[in-house]
Amino acid sequence: MSSDSLAMFRKSMGPEMAALAENHYKHDLQPQDRDALKSAASTVSTHVTVGSVLGVGLGVFLAYRLRTSRTAMFNAFKASEKPTSVRFASGREEAIPDVTPLIRPSRLGDVATYSLLGIGGLFFGGETGLLTGSFRSRQEIAADRDSRDRIQLAFRKFQADALREQANRLDAGGKETNSNWSL
Repeated sequence: MSSDSLAMFRKSMGPEMAALAENHYKHDLQPQDRDALKSAASTVSTHVTVGSVLGVGLGVFLAYRLRTSRTAMFNAFKASEKPTSVRFASGREEAIPDVTPLIRPSRLGDVATYSLLGIGGLFFGGETGLLTGSFRSRQEIAADRDSRDRIQLAFRKFQADALREQANRLDAGGKETNSNWSL
């Protein structure tokens, strides 16, 4: 599993694209546009972090509830009267083994429950935070129409340059496995 699977750990697309983006960031945007982008990035980061923490907390809480329910169900099963044998119509009687030790909650089951629900909560919370942070950032950027138009123009120029760079690499016939320019 890649670290890019979790929203909290996603990084940039690589040094070449980062340099190209930085070039457009410096030359195509005004200082207030850069501030708006920094604020939007900070908003997304905050939402992802808070969402991840809340998701882990929710996962651990659900794991605790599941473990408590499982223990209560086991204790009820252990205390109930269980049949010890089965009598068939032919009169033959077969003993039923005691399965109580086989269904007893184990430490391994507890570790698996806390781990899986914690990781699931991290994923759910982080992705939800990424979604809400993206929406909030979009609202922040859209608040100033002129700034939004300049940012969109700079992004389109960046996309065009990135595609040109990729086309140049394809025309040159280079087969670099480390490049993040490929589709």
